[in-house]
Amino acid sequence: MPAPVQPRTVQQPAAQQSAVKLARAKYSGGGDWYNDPSAEVNLLRYVRAHTNILVDAVYEFVDLGTDNLFLYPIIFMTGHGTVNLTENEVRNLRAYLQNGGFLYVDDDYGMDASVRKELKRVLPDQELRELPFDHPIYHSHFDFPNGLPKIHEHDAKPPEGLGLFVDGRLCVFYTVETNPSDGWADPEVHHDPPEKREASLKIGTNIIVYALMR
Repeated sequence: MPAPVQPRTVQQPAAQQSAVKLARAKYSGGGDWYNDPSAEVNLLRYVRAHTNILVDAVYEFVDLGTDNLFLYPIIFMTGHGTVNLTENEVRNLRAYLQNGGFLYVDDDYGMDASVRKELKRVLPDQELRELPFDHPIYHSHFDFPNGLPKIHEHDAKPPEGLGLFVDGRLCVFYTVETNPSDGWADPEVHHDPPEKREASLKIGTNIIVYALMR
């Protein structure tokens, strides 16, 4: 039997003292976890320009199986392929979420089935549930009265914002059939119209603000 994960606390930036960093999740399974590296940089620049949050607008990634995971208050996961976490990654991510961490997952089209399976391994006692439109994540900075904006068509289904909770605290936010993070990328990458990019950056800002203010 593997040794239990020792309790650790996710580092939270002290007010006005240290900049917030966002890390891309490097995961096992063969999915392109690394795609669109400009996405987070552009989002964090937008957050810096439109809020009072001090951010470090750089691209960083973190291996889910390492203690470095606990250096980041927010982790971002995306990709098109399969997510297949190792047992160590599952245990480490579970400890991260149980100790104050926040995971945002954006289905870049093609990872939905495997993400649901792996999240069930991470938090086996929890079920993904759709967040109501009055949830604070849709109103934390910009107002989205109808929930998630539709950025990319994918299967032309309505966008879904799903959540997992630990002790009543939203710790995983999973977006499906919308793909906001594609709208964060440099304009020439996906050629999204300006209004779509703006909507994606605004909902991304809400996610950051909510995750930090929980």
